[in-house]
Amino acid sequence: MTTFELPDAEATTRLGQAIAPLLEPGESVLLYGPLGMGKSTLARGLIRALTSPDEDVPSPTFTLVQFYESDPAIAHFDLYRLTRPEEAFEIGLDEALDEGCALIEWPERLGEDPGYMLGPDRLAITLAEDGEGRLATVSGVGAWEAKLKEVHV
Repeated sequence: MTTFELPDAEATTRLGQAIAPLLEPGESVLLYGPLGMGKSTLARGLIRALTSPDEDVPSPTFTLVQFYESDPAIAHFDLYRLTRPEEAFEIGLDEALDEGCALIEWPERLGEDPGYMLGPDRLAITLAEDGEGRLATVSGVGAWEAKLKEVHV
């Protein structure tokens, strides 16, 4: 487990940018934290690092998922409105992981152990208040246990 102090939105964006080049198909990034903690800001930084700096990256709050063509392909999920974990499959979680990566806001909607739905390689990031900024607590499972050492903000 590693922690990163994120004093502002730019630092949160940089964390997403630092993770992006390490992603491989089949992996997932799970973003935990209450409303307003910067999950969408981090997601936007990661997606723009994989696509282009001016990519339109709306929050998928209402659409539940946005797909992006990149290398690897990435799907951005917002699971806040799900009522059952199985609904994640209905909106394409399994296909996203077959074709690329999944970036998931509100992964707690997948149940107590999301690993059975996500595969062996995932990165969990919990964002919390830290004075005027945020604190990111980051932990890796599978391949991310080693790759986490390569993340620098």
